[in-house]
Amino acid sequence: MAPGLSDGAQLGASVSIKERNKIAELVDSSLSAGAKAETGGKIPDGAGAFYPATVLTVTKDNPILQQEVFGPVAPIVVIESDEEAIDLANATEYGLIAYVYSGETGRAIQTAEALQAGMVAVNRGVISDPAAPFGGVKQSGLGREGGFDGIHEFLETKYIGLSFIP
Repeated sequence: MAPGLSDGAQLGASVSIKERNKIAELVDSSLSAGAKAETGGKIPDGAGAFYPATVLTVTKDNPILQQEVFGPVAPIVVIESDEEAIDLANATEYGLIAYVYSGETGRAIQTAEALQAGMVAVNRGVISDPAAPFGGVKQSGLGREGGFDGIHEFLETKYIGLSFIP
């Protein structure tokens, strides 16, 4: 962990101490509910809004699965089928982004289409692209920014209803 522009930085800081503390509270709540921290899970010593990459093993009822965590936290749940994974992923009021990893492209696309998220990354960790629309569904927001769809957020539409008088 280092400031984002530092040479060799692999993980930068959160946007603020307040946001870093929110991440820590969500992880602490998850751990209190039975999660196991496989790595990370604690605010490091020293200055800055840093929070380490954290992998949690959680059960399907862990409260962190119902939160939108804006930090380097990956809760892992053991599932038995694609359908169970889709149902669990969709059982939240949030839907900014989802991630699908698979060696079978058709299966990955089918899963991506079933996920209730504004964006789905397939076999990649970074999805942002200036040419692509960015935005979520459900409580993760309405509308898009970026790409062709995003320009519509900056336009004003006017409807004129007209009846011709003979």
